[in-house]
Amino acid sequence: MENFFKLKEHNTNVKTEIVAGITTFMTMAYILAVNPLILSETGMDKGGVFTATALSAVIATLIMALYAKYPFALAPGMGLNAFFAYVVVLDMGYSWQFALTAVFIEGIIFILLSFVKAREAIFNAIPINLKKAVSVGIGLFIAFIGLSSAGIVVQGEGVPLTLGAITKPEALLALIGIIIMGILLAKDVKGALLIGIVATTIIGIPMGVTMVPKGGIISLPPSLSKVAFQFEWHNIFTKDMIIVVFTFLFVDVFDTIGTLTGVASKANMLDEEGKLPRVSKALFADAVGTIGGACLGTSTVTTFVESASGVAEGGRTGLTALSTAGMFALSLLFAPLFTMVPASATGPALILVGLFMMSPIKEIDLDDFTEAIPAFLTIIMMPLAYSIAEGIVFGMLSYVVLKLLTGKGKEVSLVMYILSILFIIRFMI
Repeated sequence: MENFFKLKEHNTNVKTEIVAGITTFMTMAYILAVNPLILSETGMDKGGVFTATALSAVIATLIMALYAKYPFALAPGMGLNAFFAYVVVLDMGYSWQFALTAVFIEGIIFILLSFVKAREAIFNAIPINLKKAVSVGIGLFIAFIGLSSAGIVVQGEGVPLTLGAITKPEALLALIGIIIMGILLAKDVKGALLIGIVATTIIGIPMGVTMVPKGGIISLPPSLSKVAFQFEWHNIFTKDMIIVVFTFLFVDVFDTIGTLTGVASKANMLDEEGKLPRVSKALFADAVGTIGGACLGTSTVTTFVESASGVAEGGRTGLTALSTAGMFALSLLFAPLFTMVPASATGPALILVGLFMMSPIKEIDLDDFTEAIPAFLTIIMMPLAYSIAEGIVFGMLSYVVLKLLTGKGKEVSLVMYILSILFIIRFMI
């Protein structure tokens, strides 16, 4: 362990790294309950998605641990799974097999971009305010999904949205969950979301919301046969496929790079120029995880910002990630515990994950309106248009137009101009 991970060089030890890895798992294990629920709304087999979620997390995190040697964990990402289910399938009307194919293609492009270092170039081309706005907008989008799935907000008569019947068991349980998780977070309890989901699920049993599975809590992992390698190739050359793949790629690139930068900064891993050594290896883990996840039957795999919790516990090397991967492997034997979790228990977690993703709003320049307006449109259009993709399009287009018409066109990169032209063509077709 010492020779491979160079623990002393990073001022850490085996015990610290293992505890850090378990802590990371605790803070992100909610994905094992949330991801199957979200993707099952497309018609995917819930049990199969659970297995795919855990296995893809194991594969990607192992690569991060043993190849990149960083204390970062990966799993199917929030926001990206919402786009997969609620936009590509339920809104655009495509099959979940189409969406899985888009994820697979995105992963391949991700790897190709690794070889030419194009991801770094794209990252540098997009304005920093829009990068931060994407995170904030996705946060609002996720929170809205959580509120809606729990029945706290519903479609109204004569108005787009209205307050749901919060005295109903489902909505009431979700409100209880928010309070429980809020208290745990306020007291800085490690694994607050996971503990909150478990507590809310248990409370839901006497309320008639949580359905206790028949049989024991330990079982073999559900079969992947209904979701693995379910690709749909006949639509891969359509304009919608191009847009969907680009959106997956765009969000994945900026979510991953942003997470790596933020967590690495907290752990003092950035060099004097603010760059992360071996970043290409870390991004490679993300790309391989995405391809593997698509083959197994789940949405885009990405680096989790919850990795910061393990770093805060002292994790500094790949041994932390190795411990997290081991925990995900163990979770495969406890599928009944995760598949029994109702939407009313995961809804509060979605709402509070939305809160976590709001933090970049503090760093957005709101004094320059050529920066603030595009950022605002990016943020607000995601939940209101119920589309991450449309939020990104509105933000990028408004940025280019405002800069051009105010004499600041030189601040816009060539990549931004090209992307904006493609977006306009998309609207015209």
